[in-house]
Amino acid sequence: MKLRKYAAILAGASMMTLPSMASAEVASDNVSEKAQKPKKITDRRDPEYVRCRSEPVIGSRVKKKRICMTNREWKRFNAEGNRRANELVKDHQSGLGGG
Repeated sequence: MKLRKYAAILAGASMMTLPSMASAEVASDNVSEKAQKPKKITDRRDPEYVRCRSEPVIGSRVKKKRICMTNREWKRFNAEGNRRANELVKDHQSGLGGG
């Protein structure tokens, strides 16, 4: 009878320690991930350097919207805007012979 009681207590105790052991493993994984965190990019010309700028919100005199992108994304964003502007101008130009 005492053996069953001890076995039950031992089983209960082992069940209680398993979650704490699992959380300890997760905690050690988080520490190792932080240790492997990439370096902060300080070169402003680097394609992965993140730049932010504030743009006014249409319909508001004071509110501004903060937009953050990498240099690579800003380059693509500006190229797309220029392409669309050139396309708009080209489509609405009147030709010399057309009237």
